Amino acid sequence: QVQVVESGGGLVQPGGSLRLSCAASGIIVGIVAMGWYRQAPGKQRELVARYTGGNNTHYGDSVKGRFTIPRGNAKNTVYLQMNSLKPEDTAVYYCNVELGYGGVRGVYWGQGTQVTVSS
Repeated sequence: QVQVVESGGGLVQPGGSLRLSCAASGIIVGIVAMGWYRQAPGKQRELVARYTGGNNTHYGDSVKGRFTIPRGNAKNTVYLQMNSLKPEDTAVYYCNVELGYGGVRGVYWGQGTQVTVSS
């Protein structure tokens, strides 16, 4: 059983910064990726960032150059550093964990954390 929990959301002014945290716990074997997705009202879920190990991180076009998954995270933990925030970044942000080991694969999601960018 895998648990995924996000934290760090809140209200921030345009141009500000915010850091989100995601921690995975339980029976975790063979992490192949951890990442972030977001969904705003009336819009589809979209990729924010996906980390697959080493220095390999893929960012969505709308956040590239502004958001970063920092290196040196704790085990089974991933962060999202958000800079130069815009009102368009307002959404519920979800952490995603992908596991694969011995032919067994699984995808797990957190409950989401609200980020609101407003004056």
